[in-house]
Amino acid sequence: MPKRILQKTALEVSRLRSEGSYAVGGVSGLYLKIEGGSRAWVFRYVHDGHRRRMGLGSYPLVGLADAREAARNALKLRLSGVDPLQARHDQREAARQAMARQVRFDDAADTFITEHEGTWRSLKHAKQWRSTLATYAHPHIGHLHMADIGQAHVLQVLAPIWKTKTETASRLRDRIEQVLDWATAHGHRTGPNPARWRSQLEHILADPNKLAPVKRHAAVPMAMLPGTYQRLLAMDGQGARALCFLILTAARSGEVRGMVWSEVDLEAGLWTVPAERMKSNREHRVPLSRQALELLRAQPRIPSVEHVFPSNRKGPLSDMALTAVMRRHELGAVPHGFRSTFR
Repeated sequence: MPKRILQKTALEVSRLRSEGSYAVGGVSGLYLKIEGGSRAWVFRYVHDGHRRRMGLGSYPLVGLADAREAARNALKLRLSGVDPLQARHDQREAARQAMARQVRFDDAADTFITEHEGTWRSLKHAKQWRSTLATYAHPHIGHLHMADIGQAHVLQVLAPIWKTKTETASRLRDRIEQVLDWATAHGHRTGPNPARWRSQLEHILADPNKLAPVKRHAAVPMAMLPGTYQRLLAMDGQGARALCFLILTAARSGEVRGMVWSEVDLEAGLWTVPAERMKSNREHRVPLSRQALELLRAQPRIPSVEHVFPSNRKGPLSDMALTAVMRRHELGAVPHGFRSTFR
């Protein structure tokens, strides 16, 4: 016959101080464990032939009566064939998932941008993300929980602007898709992504490439390039100098505007553009022609100014500086168009 454990009173429990495990009675398997100055409730039981221990909270935060009630509930589960520890884990996981699904789209989008903007090439890109989502997505789905967003909601955002602002709508669709993928990865939603184009929205929305064919940058015809270069060479200003160097190297506008003296080796005739300033994210080495070297040697070296073609404020030229030169002198093209000319 098993030994009967007398029920301890709350006063008796409060007087327990020495280290050890004390059966307090009332529920089989309930113990107060004292170790290292801390006191905690433990429910001991056997499930599928394995001895298990289930913590029920610290004493005196959890009193004797509450500990007995918790142990009694755990015992009922064990007697019904359910592992109390696994049941508690499943309950907490269900609560966690329910809480995760309460995340709204606007909050998820803000978190996604904050986490990823450090990997994007410029602050302008992050601003465009926030602007397009705030203008077109948030009014329709910003308040919705991520788990509740379906294809109908995505179409509600895209359909009104798909034919009138096709390029913006296409970028917006991609951004919504990325936010929803992020939410799935973090457990905020399940199932297929309702903003995915391939095998999904492509069967509902018109092909954006047919609605708004890609427009090429206006370029100077090859036959007119020598004359255009001579006109630029005769002009004053850092914008004109930068355009001349752009033509001589067929580089991108941003690469030229951001160029600093530490990237240039005049003796070796080499310009090394670091990976972080390249669209391909790979270091790019540009051999410099005799004309390009002459242009660089003629550039004034201003103390404490690192940019080769500085603005009036001693920083890099703005992204509109070169375009403004071409417009002002009616050259009928844009800086990036020179790459098309050489191609």
